Amino acid sequence: MGKVSYITEEGLKKMKDELEHLMTVERPAISKQIGEAIEKGDISENAEYDAAKDAQGMLEAKIAILRGKIASARIIDESKIDTSCVQILNKVTIKNIKNNATMQYTIVSEHEADLKAGKISIATPIAKGLMGKKVGDVVEIKVPSGTIPFEIVDISL
Repeated sequence: MGKVSYITEEGLKKMKDELEHLMTVERPAISKQIGEAIEKGDISENAEYDAAKDAQGMLEAKIAILRGKIASARIIDESKIDTSCVQILNKVTIKNIKNNATMQYTIVSEHEADLKAGKISIATPIAKGLMGKKVGDVVEIKVPSGTIPFEIVDISL
């Protein structure tokens, strides 16, 4: 079994909804395409059949991966999260000491990361550097362009 991943209830619901869609909408559609390709006769040189079989293989792999993720997901009890130091599901405000730019990120599981929404994966260098730190701490975080010192300004939910 893969590693356990912590996820919010909302994140788990999204994964379950996606799995449901793959199994009840996409799987039957591909089966239908395969059936139609077979009805056309000789499948040894039938590009439609080959394409549908490839799509079916990829879909089944996607379903298996999603099932695995759902099986290893553990819901995070948001009421047990404290803000004395940085941990998953915290909203962290950090200030780049070099240019005084302030950023705010929510640290989430890998499955829920969405940079546009300000949600960064716990697996990112920034999140790893912030974990366990407290307000006022200065953290050196390696980014592709070098190392940037960030000060933790605020930790909230």
